[in-house]
Amino acid sequence: MTTGPRLVLGIETSCDETAAAVVAHDGDGKGRILSDIVLSQTDEHALFGGVVPEIAARAHVEALDRVVERAMTDAGIGWGDLDAVAATAGPGLIGGLLVGLSTAKAIALATGLPLVAVNHLEAHALTPRLTDGLDFPYLLLLASGGHTQLLRVDGVDRYRRYGTTIDDALGEAFDKTAKLLGLPYPGGPAVERAAARGRADRFLLPRPMLGRPGADFSLSGLKTAVRMEAEAIAPLTTGDVDDIAASFQAAVVESVADRVRHAIRRFRDDGAPAAPALVIAGGVAANGALRAALAAVAAAADFRLIAPPLRLCTDNAAMVAWAGAERLAAGFADGLDFAARPRWPLDADIAGIGGGAKGAKA
Repeated sequence: MTTGPRLVLGIETSCDETAAAVVAHDGDGKGRILSDIVLSQTDEHALFGGVVPEIAARAHVEALDRVVERAMTDAGIGWGDLDAVAATAGPGLIGGLLVGLSTAKAIALATGLPLVAVNHLEAHALTPRLTDGLDFPYLLLLASGGHTQLLRVDGVDRYRRYGTTIDDALGEAFDKTAKLLGLPYPGGPAVERAAARGRADRFLLPRPMLGRPGADFSLSGLKTAVRMEAEAIAPLTTGDVDDIAASFQAAVVESVADRVRHAIRRFRDDGAPAAPALVIAGGVAANGALRAALAAVAAAADFRLIAPPLRLCTDNAAMVAWAGAERLAAGFADGLDFAARPRWPLDADIAGIGGGAKGAKA
């Protein structure tokens, strides 16, 4: 295993954020963010109520060069100061992935730098080591628009899945609920704002998987229940929307808390450190109600809850650069023939859900 400080440029283009960052890995597991540039495409996609892959890919092409240039300028370094270039290679929207990975390959080819192809999920998974210097192992709830899973993180490239969603991801459920209720894009924050004004006890919604063995999630039935309640009282007033949003969020929070309790028990059974930690990462980790509930779950189990800063919960390149630095320090690097992967599970030995030509779902 190589040691010593590393400066890594990270590039993130897996969805609708064009991002670049430079991170320093100090060799003792500590990290510093030297620059972190994120250009959001929210306005471009708001009209459509969700991300349009073709629009996202074109926007990445138009913006990425100047975003990378600004990241290097803000970090105060030149190409000769870098030790590697890292880019998200999957999972994600294939058009966007190709833009970021091709740019990283071009930089690596022109400079002779090592290329590190980063799994977007691993970037989220390793973020608490950048922000909090967290030691392995720890329990991770990864919750975003495309992924919802509970994992034991034993090390770089070493993950054990405890549970996953059998249908919709958490962020997907929030976004679809927002669209159903006529709330603006992005849906997750809009539902949270509406829920803060509403009555969570007005609508009796199901708590999917509550009390069942294991740590899997299911959100499609809850989403259907929301639609049925909304259709039963249509047309909706602003108060109706707020109350449905609050009831939906309460159901999600209770269901997730139950799934996490099951995962905590399994984490202990598999051998937990003296001071165990529960990490929440991904865009949905920014939800305040979910954070508060999981803080209570963690405290009751004598776990420490670690939630990265909000700006590092959503897609960003600092986490990609850090994952690249961690992988480089562990001896990993990739060839210029590495192919982008729209699907790329963290735990490679998993049988997969919804496999096919694109591979197993993450």
